[in-house]
Amino acid sequence: MELRHLRYFIAVVEEGSLTTAAELRLRTSQPSLSRQIRDLEYQVGAELLSRSVHGVELTAAGKVFLDHARLALAQVDAGVEGARRAARPARKTFALGFQTGLEMNWLPQAMRVLRDELNSIQVTVSSDYSPDLAEALFRGQLDVAFLRVEPAFDLGYAVVDHEPLIVLMPGDHRLTSREAIHPREFIGEIFIGGSNKAKVLRAVTEDYLHHFGLDIKLDHGVDSTTMAMSLVASTRGLALMPAYAKDLLPPSVVWRPLEGEVPTIDLAVGYSKSNTSPILKLFLSRLEELRAPMPEKKN
Repeated sequence: MELRHLRYFIAVVEEGSLTTAAELRLRTSQPSLSRQIRDLEYQVGAELLSRSVHGVELTAAGKVFLDHARLALAQVDAGVEGARRAARPARKTFALGFQTGLEMNWLPQAMRVLRDELNSIQVTVSSDYSPDLAEALFRGQLDVAFLRVEPAFDLGYAVVDHEPLIVLMPGDHRLTSREAIHPREFIGEIFIGGSNKAKVLRAVTEDYLHHFGLDIKLDHGVDSTTMAMSLVASTRGLALMPAYAKDLLPPSVVWRPLEGEVPTIDLAVGYSKSNTSPILKLFLSRLEELRAPMPEKKN
Protein backbone atom coordinates (compact mmCIF):
# COMPACT_ATOMS: atom_id res chain seq x y z
CA MET A 1 0.00 0.00 0.00
CA GLU A 2 1.40 3.40 -1.00
CA LEU A 3 0.58 6.92 0.14
CA ARG A 4 -0.95 7.69 -3.26
CA HIS A 5 -3.59 5.03 -2.61
CA LEU A 6 -4.63 6.90 0.54
CA ARG A 7 -4.65 10.28 -1.22
CA TYR A 8 -6.71 8.89 -4.10
CA PHE A 9 -9.20 7.26 -1.71
CA ILE A 10 -9.67 10.47 0.31
CA ALA A 11 -10.08 12.53 -2.88
CA VAL A 12 -12.84 10.22 -4.14
CA VAL A 13 -14.65 10.34 -0.80
CA GLU A 14 -14.48 14.14 -0.58
CA GLU A 15 -15.58 14.66 -4.20
CA GLY A 16 -18.25 11.94 -4.02
CA SER A 17 -17.42 10.84 -7.54
CA LEU A 18 -14.64 8.89 -9.23
CA THR A 19 -14.98 10.98 -12.38
CA THR A 20 -14.87 14.34 -10.60
CA ALA A 21 -11.94 13.29 -8.41
CA ALA A 22 -10.01 12.00 -11.42
CA GLU A 23 -10.57 14.95 -13.75
CA LEU A 24 -10.69 17.98 -11.47
CA ARG A 25 -8.54 17.05 -8.50
CA LEU A 26 -6.08 14.27 -9.34
CA ARG A 27 -5.55 15.05 -13.04
CA THR A 28 -5.70 11.41 -14.03
CA SER A 29 -8.10 9.22 -15.98
CA GLN A 30 -11.18 7.72 -14.39
CA PRO A 31 -10.25 4.11 -15.39
CA SER A 32 -6.79 4.55 -13.85
CA LEU A 33 -8.28 5.92 -10.63
CA SER A 34 -10.76 3.04 -10.48
CA ARG A 35 -7.86 0.58 -10.71
CA GLN A 36 -6.04 2.34 -7.88
CA ILE A 37 -9.13 2.13 -5.66
CA ARG A 38 -9.60 -1.57 -6.50
CA ASP A 39 -5.94 -2.20 -5.67
CA LEU A 40 -6.43 -0.47 -2.32
CA GLU A 41 -9.55 -2.50 -1.53
CA TYR A 42 -7.68 -5.69 -2.45
CA GLN A 43 -4.85 -4.81 -0.07
CA VAL A 44 -7.26 -3.88 2.72
CA GLY A 45 -9.33 -6.98 2.12
CA ALA A 46 -12.68 -5.19 2.20
CA GLU A 47 -14.90 -3.09 -0.03
CA LEU A 48 -14.42 0.55 0.97
CA LEU A 49 -16.75 2.28 -1.51
CA SER A 50 -20.12 1.35 -2.90
CA ARG A 51 -20.65 2.59 -6.45
CA SER A 52 -23.90 3.61 -8.11
CA VAL A 53 -25.21 5.91 -10.84
CA HIS A 54 -25.43 8.64 -8.19
CA GLY A 55 -21.73 8.45 -7.28
CA VAL A 56 -19.86 6.66 -4.51
CA GLU A 57 -20.61 6.17 -0.83
CA LEU A 58 -18.52 4.84 2.02
CA THR A 59 -19.22 1.34 3.24
CA ALA A 60 -19.00 0.57 6.95
CA ALA A 61 -15.41 -0.58 6.39
CA GLY A 62 -14.71 2.56 4.38
CA LYS A 63 -15.88 4.85 7.17
CA VAL A 64 -13.44 3.22 9.59
CA PHE A 65 -10.58 3.27 7.08
CA LEU A 66 -11.15 6.93 6.17
CA ASP A 67 -10.27 8.23 9.64
CA HIS A 68 -7.08 6.18 9.75
CA ALA A 69 -6.11 7.20 6.21
CA ARG A 70 -6.45 10.89 7.08
CA LEU A 71 -4.45 10.44 10.27
CA ALA A 72 -1.71 8.56 8.41
CA LEU A 73 -1.35 11.33 5.83
CA ALA A 74 -1.41 13.99 8.55
CA GLN A 75 1.40 12.21 10.38
CA VAL A 76 3.47 11.95 7.20
CA ASP A 77 2.95 15.65 6.47
CA ALA A 78 3.85 16.50 10.07
CA GLY A 79 7.02 14.44 9.75
CA VAL A 80 8.00 16.22 6.54
CA GLU A 81 7.38 19.63 8.08
CA GLY A 82 9.29 18.66 11.21
CA ALA A 83 12.27 17.45 9.19
CA ARG A 84 12.34 20.65 7.15
CA ARG A 85 12.13 22.71 10.34
CA ALA A 86 15.00 20.76 11.90
CA ALA A 87 17.13 21.29 8.77
CA ARG A 88 16.83 25.05 9.03
CA PRO A 89 19.64 26.62 11.06
CA ALA A 90 17.36 28.91 13.01
CA ARG A 91 13.67 29.59 13.42
CA LYS A 92 13.02 33.12 12.24
CA THR A 93 9.23 33.11 12.17
CA PHE A 94 6.52 32.53 14.74
CA ALA A 95 3.15 31.51 13.34
CA LEU A 96 0.03 32.49 15.28
CA GLY A 97 -3.45 31.18 14.48
CA PHE A 98 -6.81 32.38 15.74
CA GLN A 99 -10.29 30.98 15.54
CA THR A 100 -11.96 33.44 13.20
CA GLY A 101 -13.17 36.49 15.13
CA LEU A 102 -10.92 36.01 18.15
CA GLU A 103 -8.08 38.07 16.68
CA MET A 104 -9.77 41.28 17.79
CA ASN A 105 -9.47 40.44 21.47
CA TRP A 106 -6.42 38.18 21.63
CA LEU A 107 -3.91 39.35 19.01
CA PRO A 108 -2.92 42.46 21.04
CA GLN A 109 -2.29 40.30 24.12
CA ALA A 110 -0.27 37.80 22.11
CA MET A 111 1.90 40.55 20.65
CA ARG A 112 2.40 41.98 24.12
CA VAL A 113 3.70 38.60 25.29
CA LEU A 114 6.15 38.59 22.36
CA ARG A 115 7.19 42.20 22.82
CA ASP A 116 10.85 41.44 23.62
CA GLU A 117 11.27 39.26 20.53
CA LEU A 118 9.50 41.31 17.86
CA ASN A 119 12.70 42.89 16.57
CA SER A 120 14.31 39.52 15.87
CA ILE A 121 11.41 37.40 14.57
CA GLN A 122 8.69 37.63 11.96
CA VAL A 123 5.21 36.96 13.31
CA THR A 124 2.63 35.60 10.89
CA VAL A 125 -1.08 35.65 11.71
CA SER A 126 -3.91 33.58 10.23
CA SER A 127 -7.49 32.73 11.13
CA ASP A 128 -9.53 29.58 10.54
CA TYR A 129 -12.02 27.15 12.07
CA SER A 130 -10.88 25.54 15.31
CA PRO A 131 -10.46 21.96 13.93
CA ASP A 132 -8.43 23.30 11.01
CA LEU A 133 -6.19 25.22 13.40
CA ALA A 134 -5.65 22.05 15.44
CA GLU A 135 -4.64 20.17 12.30
CA ALA A 136 -2.24 22.97 11.33
CA LEU A 137 -0.62 22.74 14.77
CA PHE A 138 -0.36 18.98 14.41
CA ARG A 139 1.27 19.34 10.98
CA GLY A 140 3.76 21.93 12.23
CA GLN A 141 2.31 24.77 10.18
CA LEU A 142 1.49 26.89 13.25
CA ASP A 143 3.38 27.44 16.49
CA VAL A 144 0.43 28.59 18.61
CA ALA A 145 -3.30 28.84 18.04
CA PHE A 146 -6.17 30.29 20.03
CA LEU A 147 -8.85 27.64 19.62
CA ARG A 148 -11.12 25.10 21.30
CA VAL A 149 -9.73 22.00 22.95
CA GLU A 150 -10.06 19.61 20.01
CA PRO A 151 -9.99 16.01 21.35
CA ALA A 152 -9.16 14.49 17.96
CA PHE A 153 -5.61 15.88 18.06
CA ASP A 154 -2.83 15.06 20.52
CA LEU A 155 -1.77 18.63 21.29
CA GLY A 156 -0.81 20.62 24.34
CA TYR A 157 -3.50 22.98 25.60
CA ALA A 158 -3.59 25.77 28.17
CA VAL A 159 -7.05 27.21 28.84
CA VAL A 160 -6.95 31.01 28.94
CA ASP A 161 -10.64 31.89 29.09
CA HIS A 162 -14.11 30.47 29.71
CA GLU A 163 -16.49 32.19 27.31
CA PRO A 164 -20.19 32.27 28.22
CA LEU A 165 -22.69 31.42 25.51
CA ILE A 166 -25.10 34.14 24.42
CA VAL A 167 -28.25 34.20 22.30
CA LEU A 168 -28.22 35.86 18.88
CA MET A 169 -31.52 36.96 17.34
CA PRO A 170 -32.94 39.31 14.70
CA GLY A 171 -33.11 42.91 15.85
CA ASP A 172 -36.92 42.94 15.70
CA HIS A 173 -37.49 39.51 17.28
CA ARG A 174 -40.15 39.25 20.01
CA LEU A 175 -37.49 38.19 22.55
CA THR A 176 -35.55 41.44 22.27
CA SER A 177 -37.80 42.81 25.02
CA ARG A 178 -36.32 40.27 27.46
CA GLU A 179 -33.26 41.13 29.53
CA ALA A 180 -32.21 37.46 29.55
CA ILE A 181 -33.36 34.36 27.67
CA HIS A 182 -34.36 31.03 29.23
CA PRO A 183 -33.55 28.00 27.05
CA ARG A 184 -37.22 26.98 26.89
CA GLU A 185 -37.72 30.03 24.64
CA PHE A 186 -35.95 28.06 21.91
CA ILE A 187 -38.95 25.74 21.66
CA GLY A 188 -40.77 26.41 18.39
CA GLU A 189 -38.02 28.67 17.07
CA ILE A 190 -35.56 27.98 14.27
CA PHE A 191 -32.47 26.87 16.16
CA ILE A 192 -28.91 27.53 14.95
CA GLY A 193 -25.83 26.03 16.60
CA GLY A 194 -22.50 24.33 16.09
CA SER A 195 -22.16 21.92 13.17
CA ASN A 196 -20.54 18.50 13.20
CA LYS A 197 -17.28 20.29 12.42
CA ALA A 198 -17.69 22.63 15.40
CA LYS A 199 -17.88 19.62 17.72
CA VAL A 200 -16.89 21.39 20.93
CA LEU A 201 -19.55 24.09 20.63
CA ARG A 202 -22.15 21.51 19.63
CA ALA A 203 -21.36 19.30 22.63
CA VAL A 204 -21.57 22.22 25.09
CA THR A 205 -24.89 23.31 23.59
CA GLU A 206 -26.41 19.82 23.69
CA ASP A 207 -25.33 19.29 27.31
CA TYR A 208 -26.88 22.61 28.26
CA LEU A 209 -30.24 21.84 26.66
CA HIS A 210 -30.30 18.29 28.07
CA HIS A 211 -29.71 19.75 31.54
CA PHE A 212 -33.12 21.42 31.23
CA GLY A 213 -34.73 18.32 29.74
CA LEU A 214 -35.14 20.00 26.38
CA ASP A 215 -35.00 17.91 23.20
CA ILE A 216 -34.48 20.73 20.73
CA LYS A 217 -33.19 19.68 17.33
CA LEU A 218 -30.70 21.73 15.40
CA ASP A 219 -32.21 23.30 12.28
CA HIS A 220 -28.93 24.71 10.98
CA GLY A 221 -25.39 23.72 11.96
CA VAL A 222 -22.69 26.33 11.40
CA ASP A 223 -18.90 26.28 11.52
CA SER A 224 -18.39 29.90 12.54
CA THR A 225 -20.06 32.89 14.17
CA THR A 226 -20.20 34.72 10.83
CA MET A 227 -22.25 31.87 9.37
CA ALA A 228 -24.49 31.96 12.45
CA MET A 229 -25.11 35.70 12.09
CA SER A 230 -26.00 35.32 8.43
CA LEU A 231 -28.51 32.57 9.20
CA VAL A 232 -30.02 34.49 12.12
CA ALA A 233 -30.67 37.42 9.78
CA SER A 234 -31.94 35.31 6.88
CA THR A 235 -34.01 32.65 8.70
CA ARG A 236 -35.04 34.74 11.73
CA GLY A 237 -33.79 31.98 13.96
CA LEU A 238 -32.05 31.96 17.34
CA ALA A 239 -28.40 30.98 17.76
CA LEU A 240 -26.27 29.99 20.74
CA MET A 241 -22.75 31.30 20.21
CA PRO A 242 -19.69 32.20 22.32
CA ALA A 243 -19.76 35.72 23.77
CA TYR A 244 -17.04 37.10 21.49
CA ALA A 245 -19.68 37.11 18.73
CA LYS A 246 -21.29 40.21 20.26
CA ASP A 247 -18.34 42.32 19.05
CA LEU A 248 -18.93 41.24 15.45
CA LEU A 249 -22.70 41.67 15.04
CA PRO A 250 -24.21 43.48 12.04
CA PRO A 251 -27.03 45.99 12.70
CA SER A 252 -29.69 43.39 11.87
CA VAL A 253 -28.63 41.01 14.66
CA VAL A 254 -28.65 41.60 18.44
CA TRP A 255 -27.67 39.51 21.45
CA ARG A 256 -29.05 38.72 24.88
CA PRO A 257 -27.51 36.81 27.80
CA LEU A 258 -28.89 33.49 28.97
CA GLU A 259 -30.93 33.37 32.13
CA GLY A 260 -29.56 31.65 35.24
CA GLU A 261 -26.44 29.50 35.24
CA VAL A 262 -24.77 30.12 31.90
CA PRO A 263 -22.80 27.44 30.02
CA THR A 264 -19.25 28.30 29.01
CA ILE A 265 -16.90 27.09 26.32
CA ASP A 266 -13.15 26.97 26.90
CA LEU A 267 -10.74 29.02 24.85
CA ALA A 268 -7.25 27.55 24.88
CA VAL A 269 -3.78 28.22 23.60
CA GLY A 270 -2.87 25.11 21.64
CA TYR A 271 0.58 23.97 20.54
CA SER A 272 2.39 20.88 19.32
CA LYS A 273 4.18 18.99 22.09
CA SER A 274 7.03 18.20 19.67
CA ASN A 275 7.68 21.85 18.75
CA THR A 276 11.06 22.81 20.22
CA SER A 277 10.94 26.48 19.20
CA PRO A 278 12.52 28.67 21.93
CA ILE A 279 9.99 31.39 21.08
CA LEU A 280 7.17 28.93 21.82
CA LYS A 281 8.79 28.07 25.14
CA LEU A 282 8.98 31.77 26.00
CA PHE A 283 5.38 32.34 24.92
CA LEU A 284 4.08 29.49 27.08
CA SER A 285 6.04 30.77 30.08
CA ARG A 286 4.18 34.07 29.86
CA LEU A 287 0.63 32.78 29.55
CA GLU A 288 -0.46 34.62 32.70
CA GLU A 289 0.15 37.87 30.83
CA LEU A 290 -2.52 36.84 28.31
CA ARG A 291 -5.14 36.86 31.02
CA ALA A 292 -4.11 40.27 32.34
CA PRO A 293 -6.07 43.26 31.04
CA MET A 294 -4.38 45.44 28.46
CA PRO A 295 -2.96 48.65 29.95
CA GLU A 296 -5.01 51.75 29.18
CA LYS A 297 -3.53 54.21 26.73
CA LYS A 298 -2.66 57.63 28.11
CA ASN A 299 -4.08 60.66 26.36
